Amino acid sequence: MEHSAGLTTGLVPTMGAFHEGHLQLMRAARIENDRVVVSLFVNPTQFGVGEDFERYPRNLDRDIALAESVGVDVLFAPDTQQIYPRPGCTIHVPVVTERWEGQIRPHHFSGVATVVCKLFHIVCCDVAYFGQKDLQQCIVIRRMIDDLNIPVRFSMQPTVREPDGLAMSSRNAYLTPEDRARAPMLQQLLQSVRKAIKEGNCTPDQLDKWLHSASTKLEIAGFSVDYFECIDLEDAHAVRDISRPCALIVAARIGRTRLIDNLLI
Repeated sequence: MEHSAGLTTGLVPTMGAFHEGHLQLMRAARIENDRVVVSLFVNPTQFGVGEDFERYPRNLDRDIALAESVGVDVLFAPDTQQIYPRPGCTIHVPVVTERWEGQIRPHHFSGVATVVCKLFHIVCCDVAYFGQKDLQQCIVIRRMIDDLNIPVRFSMQPTVREPDGLAMSSRNAYLTPEDRARAPMLQQLLQSVRKAIKEGNCTPDQLDKWLHSASTKLEIAGFSVDYFECIDLEDAHAVRDISRPCALIVAARIGRTRLIDNLLI
């Protein structure tokens, strides 16, 4: 696409299987821009060996109808050959990709950064919209934009949740009824730790204890916890000084499903 004089374009990058979280991003883009483009591409380079690329939810007809219902102008749904016609350049964003999701899923963020950079250039957008649920991804994309002087404004939108607090995600479709009933524990424990931080004497040792206790409660409930941490929003380092902008983050597996969530402090 080309820039049109005086018209702004908002881009919502997605992998499809739309839910209310995606639609809220689209609505935000619709309010703030003259044109709204939604990309729908299940990006193979951000999936690792043994991950769920093949079974990732796909329903193009439903996604088209939902995008139309919120006023999207263009749904860009390329195939793999269009995005990756040959082995080519990749983007590595140092530091912020080397822990948490980046440590557990090697090469994941390189795939994310590369495809998002490609989409920025294909769509020629002015603003790009991402959901806070994928907080580390937001930190990575924002850093890439800054480091590469990409003329795109980054907009992080609040996480959209189910009535019981579970963060909406396309992968929630993998949850069994029993696992779905336990899944809101992630948000409940994030809220509990944040409440303790705000009400208590939050020394580094005390914060360590609260984080460890929350992780233990998840394990007892049947989760396999990858991390339950407090990080800064600049470099995604673990922090115990909450005077700077920071967030609580968690990733855990229940059954066959891996869930992530976070809360800003």
